[in-house]
This record gives sequence, C-alpha cells and structure tokens, in this order.
Amino acid sequence: MNRYLQRRRPRRRLTFTPLAYLKLQYLCHRGPTEVGAFAITSLRQPLYIEEIHTIPQHNSAISVEFDDNAIADYFDQCVERGLKPAQFARVWLHSHPGECPLPSGTDEETFERVFGVTDWAVMAIISRSSHFYGRLQLNRTPGAICRLAWQVDWANWPTQMEKLSSCEEAWNEEYHRNVNPLPGLSHTLVQQLDQWYAFSGGKHGSS
Repeated sequence: MNRYLQRRRPRRRLTFTPLAYLKLQYLCHRGPTEVGAFAITSLRQPLYIEEIHTIPQHNSAISVEFDDNAIADYFDQCVERGLKPAQFARVWLHSHPGECPLPSGTDEETFERVFGVTDWAVMAIISRSSHFYGRLQLNRTPGAICRLAWQVDWANWPTQMEKLSSCEEAWNEEYHRNVNPLPGLSHTLVQQLDQWYAFSGGKHGSS
C-alpha cells in the first residue's frame, strides 16, 4: 500500500438512505458474528447507498467468507435489473460484533482479492457500538486512499418510513437464508481489539 496516498481527515462522505442504514444496524445486531453485504448506490452519486443486500456467506466473530457462486448470481441479478457495475460491485459493507470498527488482516485480504481488480472500491465497517470505518480506494495508477465519513439522509425519512413495518420480517428471512455461522466462534480476538480500541480512545476508527 506504499504506492497509495492517504488523507488523514475524511473529506468525502458515505451517505445512506434511512432504510439502508437501519438494515445495516439490524444485521449488525441480529447475531453474534460479522455479517457482510453489498451496497447498491445511486448512478449519479456513487457514494449514496440506496439498498443493502446480503448473499450466502459463512460467518465467524472475526471473518466473513462469501460464496463465489453467490457473488456471480448476485451480479447477474443486478445486471438484469439494469444496474451498472459501479452501482452494485464497488461498496463492501460488513459489521463487527465488538466495539472496534477497524479492518482486520482478513478484511484487508478479502478487500484486495474481491475488489482489488476494480477501478475503485469502498470498504465500510460498522461496530456494535455504532463506531464507523470507511475507506475509498482508487486502484488505478497512481492510486489513492481516502478516508470516508458517514452520514444518513434523514431528510429522506418521510418517503421511507411507511415501508419500515414490513422490513423486519423480510430482513429476518434474508438473515436466516444467507448468514451461516461457523462452529466454534472465538470472541478472544474481538475482545482484544476492543481493549486496544478503547485504550487508543477510538481515534483510529470512527469518523
């Protein structure tokens, strides 16, 4: 990553519609593991998240592993909807079951493997304590890394609030269909990361 330039202060923002943000919170708190998802963004505003979708995955307290065939199926479905790759294949979201939102070594490896071939991509993480991490990465030479702040477009809430009553059942069905916790969950590393994060004052994560 030495070839990248990094900005210390976030100057760009990852923006969520209210329902997209509430769904991410639901997935974060629904079970004891990490949960991964793809975001669908606005065509005109690439960092404006309109929808969040999970796909079949294997989950532990410290990792998310997507099924490669499920990724291909999801991409095909998005193309059939008329979406552009920049809308559905650039933003990777996932949750951390502890307090620390910082990416792990496994997160970095997954991000590089799945998204390193794209022209740009975003990794965004939310923790159980609503601490956030966001990073925009430009992969084309010379490349760049830009930290992202988070915000919710609550001004759009009146247009979405009527849909909320039907969301919980749908989100719960999606969770059970796609999230597959691995046996022998280990929370030791989560606790260690949380202790380090608390000791550092959280200054390395939230924006």
